[in-house]
Amino acid sequence: MNIAPNSYSRTRKRLLAAAASVAVAGAIGVGALTSGTSPVLADAVRVEAPQVPSFADVVERVSPTVVSVKVKAKLQPTADDGSDDQGGFDNLPNNPQLRRFFKEFRGFGDQGGQNDEGQRRFGHRDRNNDQPRPVAQGSGFFISEDGYLVTNNHVVEEGTAFTVVTNDGKELDAKLVGTDPRTDLAVLKVDGGGKFTYVDFADDSKVRVGDWVVAVGNPFGLGGTVTAGIVSARGRDIGAGPYDDFLQIDASVNRGNSGGPTFNLNGQVVGINTAIFSPSGGSVGIAFDIPASTAKQVVGDLMKNGAVQRGWLGVEIQPVTSDIAESLGLKSNNGALVSSAQDDGPG
Repeated sequence: MNIAPNSYSRTRKRLLAAAASVAVAGAIGVGALTSGTSPVLADAVRVEAPQVPSFADVVERVSPTVVSVKVKAKLQPTADDGSDDQGGFDNLPNNPQLRRFFKEFRGFGDQGGQNDEGQRRFGHRDRNNDQPRPVAQGSGFFISEDGYLVTNNHVVEEGTAFTVVTNDGKELDAKLVGTDPRTDLAVLKVDGGGKFTYVDFADDSKVRVGDWVVAVGNPFGLGGTVTAGIVSARGRDIGAGPYDDFLQIDASVNRGNSGGPTFNLNGQVVGINTAIFSPSGGSVGIAFDIPASTAKQVVGDLMKNGAVQRGWLGVEIQPVTSDIAESLGLKSNNGALVSSAQDDGPG
């Protein structure tokens, strides 16, 4: 059978078109099988940020040296045994009914009891008053392997019993070694508990304004908390006492940070948190540290003698003003003038 040329050409084109259609369908089928029903998603955005200094290495090394300090004291209750003691109401008018009302009102809400006649007496209180009760909470840090630690005097000054809580949650009893109210420093000692990780004081004469610092402490009783900032100023006088020479830092420091250390990036203590400037009561970025040089000297005396022994001249001094310098023929108004000496004093 012979096929005409035109008919052959048309038949060939039809076969080629059918084959192309099958090939396209096959390709679509293979794509469907390989990709499944889920669409292929683009990669998430990722930016290679420039490397900046991290405090993580410093914090990891120094955190075991910082502790929370819990302070308890025995509170002296007012008389409430039904005796003739007026319990602080001496200024009330001499009216038996009025005085009886205030005595009962004073104990309202306390644990009640009964008197000899079996009547309810609101003034009866819990007799377990010899147990120390919490009065303060602050921070501290170990400075020796055998358990000596530093904190603020104002943290411990009202206490009779002391407990330190380590970074891993252990509670250890401590005893008070010595205090120095003038510099607001105190030393506690933990006996037992093995060897402690401790830190050393830095040479704060090398501390510069603008240096990075890290404060570690126990703000508001939350436990180990780390904040970072810079040294904002040196030699601050805030009117706290005769030895004002504070470092000012802008790391966040709050109530409970008292007695906690401020570290440089080498893990050395450059200062001890002791005060903040805060119109609101919270951190506003102005905190004051006892410099390491002051703390090191005072702490050494407390560990050795339990107190700080200072020299006494027995003289009164006054600053040299410009007028005084001119009257004395001095070239400058530097220094101090001894105005008088106390009788029988060393001076």
